[in-house]
Amino acid sequence: MRALAGLVLMGLAVAGGTAAAERARVSPAVEPVIAIHGGAGVIPRESMTPEREAQYRAGLQAALDAGHAVLARGGSSLDAVEAAVRILEDEPLFNAGRGAVFTWDGRNELDASIMDGATRR
Repeated sequence: MRALAGLVLMGLAVAGGTAAAERARVSPAVEPVIAIHGGAGVIPRESMTPEREAQYRAGLQAALDAGHAVLARGGSSLDAVEAAVRILEDEPLFNAGRGAVFTWDGRNELDASIMDGATRR
């Protein structure tokens, strides 16, 4: 059986899309929300040092900050998702990109996609 790395990142209630329809639906007073997770797997609490936990939290915060920065400057939710995912994929602590789990054959098998819910593309 081969291990597959997965990552889900969703932009929810984002206020900064490029499409006029998206801008019209979301009030400028609405604070953007981004939900992320750092991949699959379990790290037992007893094996997590405070230093290691700080590293994980810093990586997650960097991803959130990258996505939020795109939205804050008026970028689209799609661009915010891509910015946040790039941070997570470049961080070897997370089970995606550089940190992906190897298959039984010693290879990484990765796949990624982003869906634009407004256009279904």
